[in-house]
Amino acid sequence: MTLLDPFAIAFVQRALLTGILVAVICGVVGTWVVLRGMAFLGEAMAHGMLPGIAVATLIGIPGILGAAVSAAGMSVGIGVLQRRGRLSADTSIGLLFVASLALGVIIISASRSFATDATAILFGDILAASLADVVMLAAVAVITLAVAALGHRAFVALTVDPRQAQLLGLRPKLAHVLLVGLITLAVVAAYQAVGSLLVVGMLLGPAVAAGRWATRIPTTMALAAGIGCAAVAVGLLVSWYAGTAAGATIAFVAILAAGLSAVLHRIVTIGRRRALPERTS
Repeated sequence: MTLLDPFAIAFVQRALLTGILVAVICGVVGTWVVLRGMAFLGEAMAHGMLPGIAVATLIGIPGILGAAVSAAGMSVGIGVLQRRGRLSADTSIGLLFVASLALGVIIISASRSFATDATAILFGDILAASLADVVMLAAVAVITLAVAALGHRAFVALTVDPRQAQLLGLRPKLAHVLLVGLITLAVVAAYQAVGSLLVVGMLLGPAVAAGRWATRIPTTMALAAGIGCAAVAVGLLVSWYAGTAAGATIAFVAILAAGLSAVLHRIVTIGRRRALPERTS
């Protein structure tokens, strides 16, 4: 089967559309993850989905339902440990992160017929995305954009100064809950494309790359979404011709974009500094 076959074209087009929707969701949410320093939470959410997906697959229901329940339980558990257990955020996340990952591996290892599904869960299978997956991702993208737009002022205040946000009546605790909810939603929606182990790459890579060139948050989000879309397109092409795993290739290209952006930004900065004396002389 070649890329010119109509059957192959249909699969690749659907995979590309799936990846673009994931890139938009992760571009918006990933910008806040980077600004708020919530990368560890995103990683924990991605791994925290594993038990839910495993159980859902074993009992024959859609994996995304199990992922949603598991990730939601993870976010609630982190809050409970912080309030009741008087633990710091990173300690709470670390405990539940390891517990969820270990439980997921236990469930998978207890089932002898799980090998293929486990690979798809961990590393994604974007080429197997269905029309229902595309519709679901489109709905998630709309919800993500709406929440990000409506909560923008509160999210900014929460990032700059939570106490000032409280004085302004912006309810920083609710804003934090909404932000965690957005991260959960993005992680659950994106795992179909790149898997639970690689989803953080799509959250962080494009956002970090975009942050080098944009100063305003909406601009950073738009640029991150664009970089993510490019990473999806390049990753799919490389995966097709090199015979590599599509999800892993896309995630690697997304991270590579962050490195290339840093190098290019450094070159441009040095060039501007050298050009400055010439203009002033």
